[in-house]
Amino acid sequence: MLLTMVLLAAVYLAFLAFLAYMGTSQSFMILIAGIFIFAQYFYSDKMVLWSTGAKIVSESEEPELHGIITRLCAVADIPKPRVAVVNTSIPNAFATGRNPSHAVVAVTTGLRQRLNQGELEAVIAHELSHVKNRDVMVITIASFLSTVAFFLVRNMIFFGGGRRREDSGGAFIAIWVVSLAVYIVSYLLIQALSRYREFAADRGSALITGQPSLLASALLKISGSMERIPKEDLRKVEGMSAFFIIPAISRSSLMNLFSTHPSVEKRIAALERIEQEMER
Repeated sequence: MLLTMVLLAAVYLAFLAFLAYMGTSQSFMILIAGIFIFAQYFYSDKMVLWSTGAKIVSESEEPELHGIITRLCAVADIPKPRVAVVNTSIPNAFATGRNPSHAVVAVTTGLRQRLNQGELEAVIAHELSHVKNRDVMVITIASFLSTVAFFLVRNMIFFGGGRRREDSGGAFIAIWVVSLAVYIVSYLLIQALSRYREFAADRGSALITGQPSLLASALLKISGSMERIPKEDLRKVEGMSAFFIIPAISRSSLMNLFSTHPSVEKRIAALERIEQEMER
């Protein structure tokens, strides 16, 4: 994770140095990207809840679920987040919110139907680890200059193409090409960072519950169930897969090539190593 963040910082610094060398003033694009990141950071929980159809539930509505989360939060030493339920057959869970004081943990009805008590607690502990690690904030900050590069690639022709003189055409093309390269490289690094954050959340779940095998069992059940979910249902939530404990991705999707999550096999192998460490 540290190496990925160093590489990401190096790419961004090189990008800024290149723009400065070319004498480019892109304050407008940075402002637009800043507004986008601001909205993503402060309103991500509302957008995710709306996109998934999640409903915030009170303790009187879901006493068992609230009880599990209250106990796990005490072990993890974090404030209790809001609790939400998504009425869907897709077995999954997610956490969102910019910090532990503004977090939401949601589980689907399909998840609760397929997992036993211990497995459900392990999945929720994974999501609480994301909250404790402030993963939404980390990914948002890491994405800032990638977003700037994306806006440059997408909008430079519109904003600058008609105004540039012939002698500035080469510089214009160079900036566009470098911006495209920065966006592609930073995108891949951010996906790698996201995968490492998943490993960290898996480890957090193992430490909170004290039983890594429970999360491993839950991952196997969830991944096996995904194959039986209709593709139409998966496509409806595919865009939110980065938030889920296991991506809800149809087999035909190109998103498999740029996954935000490690493979289930690698995650289970890592959990097995953690269990061996805990037994020593």
